Amino acid sequence: MSPQLTLQTPLQIPPQEIPGYLKSLWSNDLSENNGANTFCLLVWQPAWIEQKLVTNGRINGPILGNERSELIDEARKIVLEKNLPHSTPPLAKEVFTSIPASKSPNKEDDLRGQHIDSAISQLQPRRLITLAPSLEKGKELETLVAAYCPLPEEGGGNSACGDVIVLKGDIDSLKKGLCIVENLIPEDLPSWLWWNGNLDEEPELLNQLAIPTRRVVIDSALGEPSRCLDVLQQRIKSGQAVNDLNWLRLRTWRQTLAMVFDPPNRRSSLSKIVNLDIDIEGDHIVQGLLLASWIADKLGWRLVNEFSKDGHSLNTKFKRPDNEIVNFHLMTLPVGKPSIHPGQIIGMRLICKSEKESQDGLCVILGSESGECMRLEAGGMASMDLLEELVPIQNNPVETDVALLLESSRGSTSPLLSNAAPIAAQLLNLIESENR
Repeated sequence: MSPQLTLQTPLQIPPQEIPGYLKSLWSNDLSENNGANTFCLLVWQPAWIEQKLVTNGRINGPILGNERSELIDEARKIVLEKNLPHSTPPLAKEVFTSIPASKSPNKEDDLRGQHIDSAISQLQPRRLITLAPSLEKGKELETLVAAYCPLPEEGGGNSACGDVIVLKGDIDSLKKGLCIVENLIPEDLPSWLWWNGNLDEEPELLNQLAIPTRRVVIDSALGEPSRCLDVLQQRIKSGQAVNDLNWLRLRTWRQTLAMVFDPPNRRSSLSKIVNLDIDIEGDHIVQGLLLASWIADKLGWRLVNEFSKDGHSLNTKFKRPDNEIVNFHLMTLPVGKPSIHPGQIIGMRLICKSEKESQDGLCVILGSESGECMRLEAGGMASMDLLEELVPIQNNPVETDVALLLESSRGSTSPLLSNAAPIAAQLLNLIESENR
């Protein structure tokens, strides 16, 4: 679906005049519409790689801040041109640092925050505030304001309208202008922060924007794994509502695995798991750790303080409630054309058997494609019942996933994520302590 355009070209207004302009806008120009009584969405939208590629002339402008196909294709070319590992995700920091700064940058329009994706506009946000940091050093703060209404074809015939506010400038000017943001967020409506960038960058700014009463959307696939899990845990411990896009992308794996063991004749096998193998793209291990932690939490496993590394395999153990051992192997595979989301799971295998019973065991293999299922079949599975399932991977635009979270969240962190995140952090600490 195409993005929702604002009703007018956003007007550049001095920051101190924005509250008065908005009051006038809703009392005069939009007097027949009091505005949506829904929520306010605050978005950190750096789009660093897109800015560099546009100013270098490698892709056409304007700068939009979304993950369009031209951007992804050109970023993949950078991976090959700069001899980066082929498993490097196209929007990784390594790609950004490999793109040289332009000596005569193209002057293209920057429309970040001025287009509202239809998946989000259908939820009728009352106010959308975008922080759009610029790569251009010394760029002074600009503040833009406009109104929008959902298009009739998107179901917006008689829908409530909203307004958009964009703050543009370099990092320093944005920080100086941050004081106006809180004054623009209606106190009587829920507010969200969508940190649409790397969790390694601007930690102080993240803390300033992610106030305790604000619901937060992050992506634990973006940033160093330790930083990603630290942010996730800190926010959960504080009682803040945290929504993780990386966790959301695990839902088809969790749903498929739950369906596999739903038949009564298979449920007893859950207490006999002896091996858990998870394959991921590249070396960003957070999603693999979260899936293993979810399984461990649901089945009451305890982490054993033991770790080893064998090639691309990270190996540790859990102890089941009956004190039997479960061997966990996380395989980091150097795939040639990875997802735009680092560390995505591509396959998993569960082996269930009991040495005390004579019947054959069960081997469950889930894969994102048939080739991954075939790879996981190796390893002495011939004597077991073999069950294979392909997991439907949903490659949604990030705006669609954010809209799903905005629509479904009840203002609290998912209990499943709350339970899994501390176990994932323990796993990562064990791995990193052994690697020091």
